[in-house]
Amino acid sequence: MSNSVGTVDQSEIFEIFKKAGALLKGHFLLSSGLHSDIYFEKFQVLQHPEYVEILCRKLASLFRDDNVEIVVGPTTGGIIIAYEVAKNLKVRSIFAEPGDEGRIFKRGFDIKKGERTLIVDDILTTGGSIKEVIQLVKKHEGKIGGIGLLLDRSGGKVKFDYPLKALATTEVTNYRPEECPMCKRGEPLIKPGSRKIG
Repeated sequence: MSNSVGTVDQSEIFEIFKKAGALLKGHFLLSSGLHSDIYFEKFQVLQHPEYVEILCRKLASLFRDDNVEIVVGPTTGGIIIAYEVAKNLKVRSIFAEPGDEGRIFKRGFDIKKGERTLIVDDILTTGGSIKEVIQLVKKHEGKIGGIGLLLDRSGGKVKFDYPLKALATTEVTNYRPEECPMCKRGEPLIKPGSRKIG
């Protein structure tokens, strides 16, 4: 866990998650519908402005030379991250909200045709939220310059057609409910967060 990504020391990122009490162990139902014995409760980190400032400054530094013109994040954690990364890059920040079919822009938000866009999010598990934002940016004819994450918990297994840079990467095993060993042991299932499941 001590590998470096660009100028970022991953051990420092994991240390922030640990200090914030964001690294949880148990039997969790993820927003993807999968089960896991490890859960990163990003809002334990995001409630601390000093941690957000450190993490987003580091994330912005990975895209400093990419001519980013706008930063977009999915609700809810992505709002805070997009704002803080955009502040560091001195560009505009907007967020994508759930719609009837994927993500949508509300509140008068828009991306200009060809506008160089950085998509950011907190934790990557299956990539569902990021894929929805990619489709939205493409629909608005923005030019996606990259994807930035606080943490990739897929171990680099989730791939996109755009450069992805995460402050830290770890591999956490996820289980389909029918294959979950914790379910088989009868361990109570915890549904963290607030995103609608299924």
